[in-house]
Amino acid sequence: MPRYFFRPLGLAGATLLLAGRALAQGGVTSPVGSLPAQLPAAASAQEPVHHDHDAASNWSLHFQQTIIQQWHNDLSPRYAGPFSLQAREQAKLSLTTTLFIGRRLWKNAAVYFNPEVAGGSGLSGATGIGGAPNGETFRIGDPAPQVYLARLYFRQLWALGAEQEKEFDDDLNQVAGLRPRRYLALNAGKFSVADYFDQNSYSHDPRTQFFNWSLMSAGGWDYPANVRGYTVGAVLEYVAPGVALRAGIGAMPTDANGPTLDFHYGKAQALTVEATKPYTLGGHPGAVRLLGFRNQAAMGSYVLAVRNAAGALPDVTAVRAERRTKYGFVVNAEQEISKEVGVFGRFSYNDGHNETWAFTEIDRSLSVGLTSTGARWKRPTDRLGGALVANGLSKDHRAYLAAGGSGFILGDGRLDYGLEYIGEVYYSIDFPRYHAALSPDYQIIFNPGYNTGRLPGPVHVVGLRVHVEF
Repeated sequence: MPRYFFRPLGLAGATLLLAGRALAQGGVTSPVGSLPAQLPAAASAQEPVHHDHDAASNWSLHFQQTIIQQWHNDLSPRYAGPFSLQAREQAKLSLTTTLFIGRRLWKNAAVYFNPEVAGGSGLSGATGIGGAPNGETFRIGDPAPQVYLARLYFRQLWALGAEQEKEFDDDLNQVAGLRPRRYLALNAGKFSVADYFDQNSYSHDPRTQFFNWSLMSAGGWDYPANVRGYTVGAVLEYVAPGVALRAGIGAMPTDANGPTLDFHYGKAQALTVEATKPYTLGGHPGAVRLLGFRNQAAMGSYVLAVRNAAGALPDVTAVRAERRTKYGFVVNAEQEISKEVGVFGRFSYNDGHNETWAFTEIDRSLSVGLTSTGARWKRPTDRLGGALVANGLSKDHRAYLAAGGSGFILGDGRLDYGLEYIGEVYYSIDFPRYHAALSPDYQIIFNPGYNTGRLPGPVHVVGLRVHVEF
């Protein structure tokens, strides 16, 4: 992947530059859904805007813009490959701008349309680290902003019983109105699978919470998406006060990390199921989610790639075959500790026999973290978050990289295997009057790309995010 560099303009200058280019050229889109978490809790995603719209309105209209600038310290690598984290590079900047347009069609039915502009680049082109440090970036060669259709989907609810909950607010991709207490829902069209699955009140959205890829979603879940993070498919939901069940089918890209989706669902598709159990512990809400997935696509086999190379550099793309699969699961939990503090954790796993196809090169991941409001220091709408992550690879995957192979994220030319460890801390400063939040962020990464011998020390990543929403 070609690598591009931005001059360190600062966030204000970069905003003007990218916004101007966006008007002239258009842009890319976000890899994670921006819908609110299913079970919002204290100290969850910052909400700088307090939406106050007519509950009877048939329209929903919202806007967000997120700008992230990141820099890492100079490195002294002992060796490098085609997809290594670069030793030295200028600060990198990303931009996403989204319109959230919703229209009620009839009772309990609506259509949602999200055009988006995005641009910029991740550090080293979003390669070299399994848990990449900016969830708003993509593995796309051209950093120029472009206009892109993020979502266009239909949602229909069917009430199961006469009971109605209280009115819910107009929000992102949510037209205000009454929601049944128990219901079935069908969502069909173009969307992000992460809009419905693997939700977490404290760790799910890089626009308002943690920046890192392996904290915005379960690292071991190779969820179906094109290079920009979206798929075309359907999700069926059963939601009741004591449990929520979801099942979905989504299109896989025609090529690993590719922009084009394969609509031949008979030979390439992703199936996802999830059960959510909310509960109360000591008077504080919590939830546990168990997700399972099976992906099918024309993946390459790591074992065959190494075997066929016969001592040469293996190439997993040369041994692709239709209907290869990847299985895995995610355990995801969150718990409110007090009205100001919440904790979360995820464990994810996939079998790792065949190549990573859509998300990132992580086969096992464990993350834990804590978030707090700023109430104790008289900043109740601020958010402070801290998390730790350990990412790993399957035996087949690590043998392939050790032989000199490359995926679309990793490729150091060799592998001295060890777990990839990541720590992240962010502080989100809320400016309610301006519908904005400013978030400094720090990440420390040990063994990037799972290599224990490539770098003499950890990578330090410093970032700053500006988020505006109304």
